[in-house]
Amino acid sequence: VQLQASGGGLVQAGGSLNVSCAAVGSVLAVNTMTWYRRPPGKQRGLVATITHDGQPAYAESVKGRFTIFRDNAKNSVTLLMDTLKPEDTGVYYCNSNLRRSGGSVWENVWGKGTQVTVSS
Repeated sequence: VQLQASGGGLVQAGGSLNVSCAAVGSVLAVNTMTWYRRPPGKQRGLVATITHDGQPAYAESVKGRFTIFRDNAKNSVTLLMDTLKPEDTGVYYCNSNLRRSGGSVWENVWGKGTQVTVSS
């Protein structure tokens, strides 16, 4: 079981990008799905999270600009990023609590990061 991320890239300030992530493999259940980012030279921090029933929460710095949503049928989560700023630049990581088929415990799994670069 792994989290596969896609999207990101390079955009000018004010533009939009999407990043998506899907849990693939023998997945029994997926709970909370979260996006983190690590700006250059800084620590990783939470960007947005969404519960299994679709309740979102956002970092103050992205409220009103980013939207997180999920597709439980596809075990996926997408982060829509609008009005991007140079300070949104960083490596974006997907994280989730999930259970494998046949498993009895919840595991915290990280995806490989995807780069988002916003030029000024």
